[in-house]
Amino acid sequence: MCFPRGEFVVGEVDVLLGEIGSQPFYMSESQFEYWRHTHLIIDVVEGRGGMFSLEGPEGLRFLTRSRLYTDEEWAQLPPVAP
Repeated sequence: MCFPRGEFVVGEVDVLLGEIGSQPFYMSESQFEYWRHTHLIIDVVEGRGGMFSLEGPEGLRFLTRSRLYTDEEWAQLPPVAP
């Protein structure tokens, strides 16, 4: 879900994965443990998304695609901590 900057309270168990369009992208630590071996691709497509997310009134939604990292990619990833 997409929140206005400053309206999402980042907790001690949230992991910063990177940025999308210069905005921080977080995932809970439990989700991260499940997805940590996966390359996530976040797209915006037409359609209805989550009702509490900023993109909802725009007629757009987020679409997440994924694939497992290759062994070579996995070896190059920096460590991630909450």
